[in-house]
Amino acid sequence: MNNLSEKSVENVEFMIEAIKEKLKVLNLGAIKPSHFDEEMYEELKDIYDLVMKKNSFSPNEMQALVEELGNLRKNK
Repeated sequence: MNNLSEKSVENVEFMIEAIKEKLKVLNLGAIKPSHFDEEMYEELKDIYDLVMKKNSFSPNEMQALVEELGNLRKNK
């Protein structure tokens, strides 16, 4: 298990992949770990924690999460 309290590229990659796997949303393919940097680490960790706590998501919740991830992307 990664120590997610540390801001690192590896942890960003781990969280993005875990979120994508859990949500199984096709349009998350456009979201790549390289789109995020340490500036957004806390926000990304919050999303990760939220996603990992829940067992299922409504389409509206999924859309909101995808939009939130999109908003965190750098170099928009």
